[in-house]
Amino acid sequence: MSLQEELKGPPPVKLIVDHVSKWFRQKRQTVHALDDVSIEVAEGEFIVMVGPSGCGKSTLLDIIAGLEHPDKGQVLADNQPVSNPGRHRLVMFQESALFPWLNVFGNVMFGLRLKPGLRNSERREVAKFFLHLVGLEKFMETNVHELSGGMKQRVALARALAPNPRVLLMDEPFAALDAMTREQLYGDIQRIWQKRRKTIIFVTHNVREAACLADRVMIMSPTPGRIREVFEVKLPRPRDFNSIEIAQNAAKLTTALKGYATAKEVAVAI
Repeated sequence: MSLQEELKGPPPVKLIVDHVSKWFRQKRQTVHALDDVSIEVAEGEFIVMVGPSGCGKSTLLDIIAGLEHPDKGQVLADNQPVSNPGRHRLVMFQESALFPWLNVFGNVMFGLRLKPGLRNSERREVAKFFLHLVGLEKFMETNVHELSGGMKQRVALARALAPNPRVLLMDEPFAALDAMTREQLYGDIQRIWQKRRKTIIFVTHNVREAACLADRVMIMSPTPGRIREVFEVKLPRPRDFNSIEIAQNAAKLTTALKGYATAKEVAVAI
């Protein structure tokens, strides 16, 4: 298989979250995490879910990934029920979760070793392509402990993209980074999305981040988690995180959040 054939791969997936509810039951209490959540995500769409802590954003992402099972409802990927994790739906977490005993190249190669139909030379070519895509082609032999936080997240992004998933699920991947590094990565993820057109579902507390990245923003409220409003962001890409237009859209999102959350919860989400 040539590099171009591997990079072309299958088309991005269409997702349907159909009336999903979730409870976490313990001896002392039962937590109603999600209540009757429904979403339709088009092929290649960039969706951002925003809301305060405890609104079920990460739980919903885990259900879409197949890491959790809903108590009611279902998730469909191209009309097929999602019941378990799969290589076409990969998750990028807040922490980079890189393997410290592998260098940058080895970390990106790790997931490719489990992908069928590729010779080792082809896997190496794919890994190099994605390290170039995230701007780390000069750091392939670098050890993980020598990387900055932003560089680690770039490696994690290359590792997630390399197996050519149809859906990329991102759970606050930039939350622990400094402001300047985050802004650089906002540009990177927009550029990569425009080139690769993956279906992306991105979780955040940050309304400006949501306005900067999303085609549509899902506003969630807590206890139990519900989708209250859906905002379409009609700004051209690439978008500047510090632009007036992003600030205006973020202000609309903040106003919506205030309608469904306490002042303390909104402060966390801004």
